[in-house]
Parts: sequence; structure tokens; C-alpha cells
Amino acid sequence: MTDLSQIVKAYDVRGVVPTQWDEPLAELFGAAFVEVTAADAIVIGHDMRPSSPGLSGAFARGAAARGADVTEIGLCSTDELYFASGSLGLPGAMFTASHNPAQYNGIKMCRAGAAPVGQDTGLADIRALVERWSDEGAPEPVAEPGTITQRDVLGDYAAHLRGLVDLSGIRPLKVVVDAGNGMGGHTVPTVFEGLPLELDAMYFELDGSFPNHEANPLDPKNIVDLQARVRETGADLGLAFDGDADRCFVVDENGDPVSPSAITALVAARELAKHPGGTVIHNLITSWSVPEVVKENGGNPVRTRVGHSFIKEEMATTGAIFGGEHSAHYYFRDFWNADTGMLAAMHVLAALGGQQGPLSQLVAQYDRYAASGEINSTVDDQTGRLAAIKTAYESRDGVTLDELDGLTVTADNWWFNVRASNTEPLLRLNVEARDTATADRVRDEALAIIRG
Repeated sequence: MTDLSQIVKAYDVRGVVPTQWDEPLAELFGAAFVEVTAADAIVIGHDMRPSSPGLSGAFARGAAARGADVTEIGLCSTDELYFASGSLGLPGAMFTASHNPAQYNGIKMCRAGAAPVGQDTGLADIRALVERWSDEGAPEPVAEPGTITQRDVLGDYAAHLRGLVDLSGIRPLKVVVDAGNGMGGHTVPTVFEGLPLELDAMYFELDGSFPNHEANPLDPKNIVDLQARVRETGADLGLAFDGDADRCFVVDENGDPVSPSAITALVAARELAKHPGGTVIHNLITSWSVPEVVKENGGNPVRTRVGHSFIKEEMATTGAIFGGEHSAHYYFRDFWNADTGMLAAMHVLAALGGQQGPLSQLVAQYDRYAASGEINSTVDDQTGRLAAIKTAYESRDGVTLDELDGLTVTADNWWFNVRASNTEPLLRLNVEARDTATADRVRDEALAIIRG
């Protein structure tokens, strides 16, 4: 029997093309997607990877064979696909492997209104159908297959974002943008066109082989070029997008990275000014500063697990106005609760351009504590190591433990979280403290237990 366990993940499909999956399999995924969502029409987009047009075209044929009318929006960022799903009211599929190397590709799927499709919300059912059809053969096409048409939504996407954050009145800013040869090179020029921004474009050529660096700004080595260009040119800030441009990373005028927690706090304060008393979602690895800033601005902070399906579910349940993660995913109620790095970047530009100080000074109020960043350790026994940490800390005075997501250990002046990776034999450690010396001490103590 066909086994898709290697490519069907918790939130999406992802694997090496063509060894792990190919166009015939993509066609089955298209048919299964229509079957599970009961959609009579869907929208499909794709990134700049060499395999993306073929895979998305195959998915479209599979969907049409089940009777669904398909709108292809072609090259787009993931948040542009979410815009299309939301504005057109259609289930959607985005062909991308985000920041993974060139040989990978994948599918991020959503229901109408950009509602996520994950393991518990349809993905397991889609996988089961694809596995069955792989073994038994695809079902006969329906009597009336759907149509496949093309539509360009980039201009509408840009107009929607510009309607949410007004940048027309800001002071002129010089901004360096590193698109990493990913989809930011497609969306940024249209979104920024005509604004008081001097754009210094780095690696805007769409190239799915990623010739300059991996399109993963979470890895410090991939923003070195951006940092250097900001310093060399005296720019006001730098922005780096990942491969499918749904995440955005920020560096200040000194070329220093601004933590996603600080960006979350900054955007939360701006959204709360528009929606007083609103709820803001933050995952449990974001800084203490995030719930503090939310409360200081009259909002209601809600802590949740890591992962976009949990954030989106919590946003829908609570009616939250905004959500942020330590990984630079930012979610907006005004954007169908979906994540868009572009909209977060526009909030940063609006905040910076609305006052005279530099970005480092602006974000200092939101960056209050010392943090370790995420530290990965390869371990043979994830469960055993987590149990050892729990045993080491549970009897200490003044320390509390919770297991919302992995294990979080909290004291008066520090906290840390240890989580198991879903896909690799890793434990991920994040530490925060009120000063660097304490953060270093807590980090070293936790690592000594994790690594045995």
C-alpha cells in the first residue's frame, strides 16, 4: 500500500520532487482536495520553484476532473493565495516548500476564507483518499468536469494591504529588502509602488535554485548580506522574506536583527489602538514583553501552542485582532486570520515613518529581556530527556511547570521551554531572563540535562 507518511506533515504536504512525490500524485491530491472540501470551485497559486508550475497544473487537472472550477493565479506568495481564498470565498492550494532547498516542493491547503487545512481539519482525510486511489486507481472523472481559468490578483492583494495600513503620509524611508530569490521579489514592487520609500532590492530575481543563500531568514547566516547592505548604505531598516514570502524578518538601521517578539509587541500596540480592548494571541515562546505590552495597551493576551493551526483556531474562537509567533509568523483578523509577513512589514514602516527616531530606539521599548534564541539538541530519547528535566525542576521552590506545549519551566526572573520536534530527533530549547547572565546560566543548566 502507498505510504505518504514521509510527505504529509501536520499542516501541509512537503517532500523531494520527483523521488517522494510527482505530478501524477499531485493530480490525485487535487481530486482528493475537492472531494474532502466538497468544493465546486477552488483557487491555486504557486511559487518560483522549477517544479511548481507542473505540480500545480496537475493538481488543477485533478480538481477539475472532480467537477470543480479552478482559478489559477499563477506566481504568488503564500499570503497572496490566502488573500485570493479570502476575497473570492474559495478553498485554496499553494504550491511551495517555503524555505526548504530547491529539490523540495509542497502544498499548503485551506478552506474558503483561508481557514487552515491540517491533520484534524481535512488533511488526514485527503491523505487517506490519495493512498487509496494510488493503489486502486483514480475514480472516473465526473460527467461534467470543471473549467480551468487564469486570473491575476496581485494588484487587488496590494490594494487590500494598503487599505489596512496607510503609508502615504509617512516620512521618506530608505529600506533594503532581501527577497532571497523568492516570492517577495514578485510582491514587494507592486505593494510598495508609489509609496514614500526608497527601495534597495536584493535578490529579487525569481530563482527556485536559491543561488545567493537559502530563503530562510530565521538562520542568521542568511541575513548577513542584508545586514551588510543596510550598514553600507545608511538605510533606515532592512526586511528579509522567506521563500514563499509569508514570513518577514526585520533588521534595524545598525543592521541588528529585531526579534519577532518585539515586532509582535509593536504590531499588537498598533492594532489595539484601532481595536481597543481586543484580544491578541501569542505562542508560548514569545517574550514576556508581548503579554506585558498587550496589557499596557488595554488588550487581552492569550497564550497558545506553537503552530499556525493552533493560532488560527484560537483567533477564530476568541475573535482576536492579531497573533504573533517567535518564528515571524504574524496573523491578522483583517486578513482572514491568516499570516502575512508583508502586512507586518507595513506596520513596522508605518510606525517608523510616523515618528523621527531610528528603528533601534523605537523597538527598544518592546525588547525588554535577554533571550537565548532557539537551540536544537539531537537526542535519542525525546520523552526520556523531557522527563529528566521535569524531575530536575518540579520540586524547586518558586518554580512552576506547565505542559501546554512540551515543558515550560517558569521562575520569577527567568523561564524556559523545551519542545520535541515533530519531524526530527531534536529537542528545541528557548530561554528568557531579566538579564544576560541569568539567561546564560539557565541555558547551560538546561542543556546539561537535555544532552545528558
